[in-house]
Amino acid sequence: MFKLLFLAFLAGAARASDVLEFTDDDFDSRIVEHDMILVEFFAPWCGHCKRLAPEYEAAATRLKGIVSLAKVDCTANSNVCNKFGVSGYPTLKIFRDGEDAGAYDGPRTADGIVSHLKKQAGPASVEIKTAAELEKYIGDRDASVVGFFADGSSMSQTEFLKSASALRESYRFAHTNSEELLQKHAVEGEGIILFRPPRLSNKFEEASVKFSEDKYTSSKIKKFIQDNIFGICPHMTEDNKDQLKGKDLLVAYFDVDYEKNPKGSNYWRNRVMKVAKSFLDQGKTLSFAVANRNSFNHDVSELGLDASSGELPVVGIRTANGDKYVMQEEFSRDGKALERFLQDYFDGKLKRYLKSEPIPENNDGPVKVLVAENFDEIVNDDDKDVLIEFYAPWCGHCKSLEPKYKELGEKLADDPNIVIAKMDATANDVPSPYEVRGFPTIYFSPAGKKQSPKKYEGGREVNDFIDYLKKEASNPVVVQEDEKKPKKKKKSEL
Repeated sequence: MFKLLFLAFLAGAARASDVLEFTDDDFDSRIVEHDMILVEFFAPWCGHCKRLAPEYEAAATRLKGIVSLAKVDCTANSNVCNKFGVSGYPTLKIFRDGEDAGAYDGPRTADGIVSHLKKQAGPASVEIKTAAELEKYIGDRDASVVGFFADGSSMSQTEFLKSASALRESYRFAHTNSEELLQKHAVEGEGIILFRPPRLSNKFEEASVKFSEDKYTSSKIKKFIQDNIFGICPHMTEDNKDQLKGKDLLVAYFDVDYEKNPKGSNYWRNRVMKVAKSFLDQGKTLSFAVANRNSFNHDVSELGLDASSGELPVVGIRTANGDKYVMQEEFSRDGKALERFLQDYFDGKLKRYLKSEPIPENNDGPVKVLVAENFDEIVNDDDKDVLIEFYAPWCGHCKSLEPKYKELGEKLADDPNIVIAKMDATANDVPSPYEVRGFPTIYFSPAGKKQSPKKYEGGREVNDFIDYLKKEASNPVVVQEDEKKPKKKKKSEL
């Protein structure tokens, strides 16, 4: 009996969940009970949903009493999923006071969800009343934006709070109406000060920056924050990487660890900053950052650098359009090697780094093999239409497509104007403007329009490809027909 009770207890415990479940019938009535809530729209058969489930469950438990997490099974509750335009799984949305506040685009791990939602919970800007509260707030590991307003009902404070609401996912905001704090920070009437993290303090830039515009508008405040939040050389982390990437960025990768070794972390960062400042003072345009080489092992590998290369930083530049440049010379303590690398970069003397397999010695098959080093030669031949499959060797769908794609190449082998090609996108850099986010991804690169490739969304049978090419190709398609079987002789011919 005891064993049965124990098993029943375990079964009940296994079923217990801190993730709320909403349905078509109760979604509208229950969503309004929460100031803020994260909702996952999922399908039970979805692989990504299954991988997210334990992380989502763990996050819900850790956030209990702070932010609620809920889920909706879209296979059983199509009305609510259609209402919010759910077209893929899982879709995560944040709701505030019962209203859709936008897509959740944060990390999908328990730690990431917890960190992201804690920033979202509560007011967009924290009210500070005492000097002790302010000191504790700006002493945090992240940058802080603090508004000082003598009049709490002023239009300037309203605009500040509007900015805080718009940028709360990315930055920390606080405000105060304390006359004591206004005087202490030399603010006359109103002002905004951006405080950089104390752990990143250095001699190359001020620890804080004041908003200098005469008029306080949300757009001007947001621009001030985005222009100054990171300073000369921030510490790139999982939380802020998306705000740093997408621009021309130099990153020095080394054993950055501000928890266990802040002194050593700043030792190398200061050497990067010294060189960075000298070029920025010349008006050169480039962003800089330092990052932990192990946390960003994938980025280090994509630059062809060695993540286990010892104490010295390894350095690479990735531009906004995806071009990569790698510092081959060993990083020197006096910064001279970094200076030479940057000077060559700005002078246009550096060769772009390409992650590429070797160019095939024999490439005469029905499907041309593309690597980064021969991509331009084959695909960007203005006289040719090219169909390109970007694949991964481990991808099951790619393996299923392979014999059909080869047959397509064989059928079009006599067409001098069409090239059927494939590229292992895991072993080679995929050039712009191609975007590969899953496998296989197929593009058509038309003759004479090489900067405007078209993503192929059709069927994956040989005839589907041929029909597509007949519509899109620049010249009539030459298809090698199957050999016809010999006709049977008529009885009269026997």
